[in-house]
Amino acid sequence: MSASKRSTIVVLAVMNLSLMLTVAGLLFWRPSPVRPAPPAIETQRSMVASEASDEAAPKVPVHTPTAGNLADSESRTIELFRVTSPSVVHITTSKVARDYFSMNVQEIPQGSGTGFVWDKAGHIVTNNHVIQNADVAMVAFDDQTSFPAKLVGVAPDKDLAVLLIDAPPERLRPIPRGVSADLEVGRTALAIGNPFGLDQTLTTGVISALGREIKSDSGVPIKDVIQTDAAINPGNSGGPLLDRSGQLIGVNTAIYSPSGAYAGIGFAIPVDTVRWVVPELIEHGRIIRPGIAITVASDSMSKRFKLPPGVLILDMPERGNAERAGLRPTRRTRFGDIVLGDIIVAVDEMPVASTADLTLIFENYESGDVVDLTVIRQGTELVLPVELETLD
Repeated sequence: MSASKRSTIVVLAVMNLSLMLTVAGLLFWRPSPVRPAPPAIETQRSMVASEASDEAAPKVPVHTPTAGNLADSESRTIELFRVTSPSVVHITTSKVARDYFSMNVQEIPQGSGTGFVWDKAGHIVTNNHVIQNADVAMVAFDDQTSFPAKLVGVAPDKDLAVLLIDAPPERLRPIPRGVSADLEVGRTALAIGNPFGLDQTLTTGVISALGREIKSDSGVPIKDVIQTDAAINPGNSGGPLLDRSGQLIGVNTAIYSPSGAYAGIGFAIPVDTVRWVVPELIEHGRIIRPGIAITVASDSMSKRFKLPPGVLILDMPERGNAERAGLRPTRRTRFGDIVLGDIIVAVDEMPVASTADLTLIFENYESGDVVDLTVIRQGTELVLPVELETLD
């Protein structure tokens, strides 16, 4: 082949290769997308726009709560809780039982409640129903230190009980005691307790009513009870009800609620009652009452026999104050007939309609006092002077 033909072939090959590359470039080429602005640029733009809108919008001051700008009432409440909470304790109770199969003795949790320090000797005041039927009681303070408690005395008629713990004197901070006689509806009331086991809970409210009456576990009414709307729930029982100055004005004892939880109505035993009951329990283990050594019929028995309102005397000891005063018990004749005894209907002209009335009236007297009993004997009304005595 000649040199001229070889040159022509090379030129054509180069042209074909260039054409193929050009077509391939057209087939696979895509236009490049527009890239967004870098984030830093967008952020700067947003900051500029935000600053512009902030300059146009009015400035709203924001206050961070501090001790310096709390309301006076809030500061007082905080200080009251800080000072009083170390005096309030959490009481847990249990029963001791023996396992039927292993014969091992074990403690079975029974319940819990609240109490508070009464004095530097280690006496703790709570409700009777908090420790009722318990074999073991433990008292825990706000710092979780706990001490075993010993039962000192109970007053079921007042739903009060006193325990004793062996704690260091510096750990015992009694709550100052106020007066409930001069309370008024509308005054602030604060309750500290352990509702549902949540220890050291503070609730606030007002005194809703005074002079209420509730029934104790023994069935005897507790009079002059304080009603409050400070939240009182199961576990608050036995805790202190305080006034604004932190003084004790009552002992939380019960709630009125169809569901068993707080419904805006709670009751507290007035401190004037607590002030005389607790020393009796510490000294004697029970309330020492003046009265008359007689056995009386229950209220249900009197209703069953359709007797007039009052207290029927069933029996009395021989040569006692009641016999010397001329009172007569119920007796049976030699023919088997029952002759009803005297029915007490008044004490010093204060009407007596039930055994509870008689018990509460005698609380106003002391042993050795002479009272005039009004009795009905076989349809005849008599007035007999009787000297009261200390009942065991």
